Amino acid sequence: MSETKTGLTVEVPAWGGLPGNGERRHRARSRIPALTIVYHPEVRRVGERALLDGLMEGKPVQLSRLEPGFAPPGQADRRPLSDRHLSRSPLVLSPVREDGAIQLSLGESRTRAFADGALVYEPYVFTPEDVERGIVLELADRIVLLLHTLPATPIPTPERFGLIGESEGILRIRHEIRRIADLEVPVLLRGETGTGKELVARAIHQASRRHGGPCLFVNVAAIPASLAVSELFGSARGSFTSSVRDQAGYFQRAHGGTLFLDEIGEAPSEVQVLLLRVLETGEVQRVGGLEPQRVDVRLIAATDADLERAIEEGRFRAPLLHRLAGYEILVPPLRERRDDFGRLFFHFVRAELAAVGEEYRLDPPGEEDKPWLPSSVVARLARYRWPGNVRQLHNAVRQLVIASRSFDTVQIGPQIERLLREPEPPPSTPVEAAPAAPEPEAPETAPRRRRPAPEDYRSPSEVTEAEILETLRACRWEVKLAAHLLGISRPSLYLLIDKFPGVRKAADLTAEEILKAREQLAGDLEAMGMHLEVSKKGLQQRMKQLGIE
Repeated sequence: MSETKTGLTVEVPAWGGLPGNGERRHRARSRIPALTIVYHPEVRRVGERALLDGLMEGKPVQLSRLEPGFAPPGQADRRPLSDRHLSRSPLVLSPVREDGAIQLSLGESRTRAFADGALVYEPYVFTPEDVERGIVLELADRIVLLLHTLPATPIPTPERFGLIGESEGILRIRHEIRRIADLEVPVLLRGETGTGKELVARAIHQASRRHGGPCLFVNVAAIPASLAVSELFGSARGSFTSSVRDQAGYFQRAHGGTLFLDEIGEAPSEVQVLLLRVLETGEVQRVGGLEPQRVDVRLIAATDADLERAIEEGRFRAPLLHRLAGYEILVPPLRERRDDFGRLFFHFVRAELAAVGEEYRLDPPGEEDKPWLPSSVVARLARYRWPGNVRQLHNAVRQLVIASRSFDTVQIGPQIERLLREPEPPPSTPVEAAPAAPEPEAPETAPRRRRPAPEDYRSPSEVTEAEILETLRACRWEVKLAAHLLGISRPSLYLLIDKFPGVRKAADLTAEEILKAREQLAGDLEAMGMHLEVSKKGLQQRMKQLGIE
């Protein structure tokens, strides 16, 4: 399949996978490529999509300032990107193998493009797994898109239930909330820490017939084991030394409503026995009490633990798991709903800017104005895997906004910089196009470094610290190539490197840092340079200065 348009041209194979691999072909046919806006100078457009269904039919798909049309999910009114900084000449995505690998090349475009953080200056190949995971594309230092796939059959959009996102993972959660909300069965929410299990529990309560009753949230792991039974089930007067009156537990206080027990896998064994009794009989036994009490409580539990393994190890009771899991909902991690990143990110940015009285920061900039939030910062954050999920993202946004108060552009402080330096899977390596799939024109395989057109040259004062860091990383810290791609001279770039404290120089490295990196990376100088964020040549010179062989 091929597609050609003004801007980004996408040429893809039949998405059928390897011959003979029926499962992969079926999965490919059930998915459709799409572009989702992660960042746009008009931030209200973040989250809009363009479905590239033409690729499935072998028709060309173009991306420029005029096409394709993007629209919020579920809406038909489509608009182009409409950014004049995008080149009219297309970038090119083309097939290189029968397994669905796609090559990205510049063609005649003058648009500076990054793919998963790597500057595109020679043919660059994405595997089918890359596309399925999602590829972050940054165009013209203005637009950030996610190239990914969606189900070929659209998922109906249910009510939002207060949950942010339009990915298939979050749509599935909303459908499950609607199915389960009006039933009285207990619910077990499973998912990694920070994925938003508490928000899902609150949504279930609000959508249920119990929404007028209490909804209590308890972190089981935060209750001392010695107090867990009395805190949850209550205690009678005189049951222990400081007990001078009857004390209602969480179950009694949640009567007529919902009780959410987070980190249920940390429940002490004695609590597990009593929880099982509540679920089987609807009765709780207070500590020191003579008679059981009836309670009308809908129980929702959550965990990020492997309860099946805990059962095998004798730390959790199998009957309790079966009772808790009247209905299970799996809450996906943020890395599995990457097209929601921009929606979540700017939801939090708006909230945090409002908290400091700087909501105007997200107003659309003028034609020649630099935005307060550079696209390179958003692209870098979008590529991060976020092991702490949505909670970690919210905390990072708060850190960014507070650190950037009163500045004309976002400031990436040491906390965020340290976060983003955590090891991540390396991006795909630029490779030559394989000749397996015939193409209308054979792609060039040698790197093409074009001489900048006159309009590409820039004043050094226009270049931001974040842009320099992004370009140097993509160029493996080679100053000559970075200066060329930034559109400034090498001396100007050296002056900017000295000016910006966040840009590291080889002369700043200590012997301890170098020795530690050498031990971790088995003496691979290329890898050490990337890890320490300096050029290989600069690292060698610094090692010589420090007497490190």
